[in-house]
Amino acid sequence: MTTTSDEIWQAVATERATLVDLLENLSEADWNHPTLCDGWRVREVVAHVILSSSATLGAVLVNLIRARGSIDRMSLDTAVRHADRITSQQLLAELRATIPLRMAPPATTPTDRLMDILVHIQDIAIPLGLSREMPTAAARLALDRVWSADWVFHAKKRLSPYRLTATDTNWTAGTGPTIEGPIAALLLLASGRTAGLSALTGEGVAILRAKVG
Repeated sequence: MTTTSDEIWQAVATERATLVDLLENLSEADWNHPTLCDGWRVREVVAHVILSSSATLGAVLVNLIRARGSIDRMSLDTAVRHADRITSQQLLAELRATIPLRMAPPATTPTDRLMDILVHIQDIAIPLGLSREMPTAAARLALDRVWSADWVFHAKKRLSPYRLTATDTNWTAGTGPTIEGPIAALLLLASGRTAGLSALTGEGVAILRAKVG
């Protein structure tokens, strides 16, 4: 399992390259297609990945003030402004340039960058009907981070009443009705995406489905 900072950044670079590969054959309509992130098109998600790869403390503070203190609003607003300024091919070129970068925004870690890119690839691929496999070891590391950093997605608060168990690696958490499946599907669930529910089984899945309608 990936543990060193160098190995994590190598995994980040690999996933950024995977996203570039996915985007290279998209039509302009695809670039404007909705993603799993409510209110975000593909181009905004790509812009967010680009911007978060080199965000400085000064830029974050300025944009956070502009967004009236809301991190979610800041993320979307900055992504929209950037995505609307340049073409899809320019976004692709900028994304390609981020592949070797090793910079984590303030209050984040290299593992946050890995989690972010793993999830955002699926945010784009799933609505477009495309398949991009999530590496098991990387997904496990990302899920550990999502679970421990509960202030981001509140995964532990939402899901600790269930017994989550990965079927493809050694990972389990919570107590209660079971939710089992691939680590990638559990990562999507923990990060607030219900798209992974179809790959999960157990009595807890039906309870979750009822809650999300």
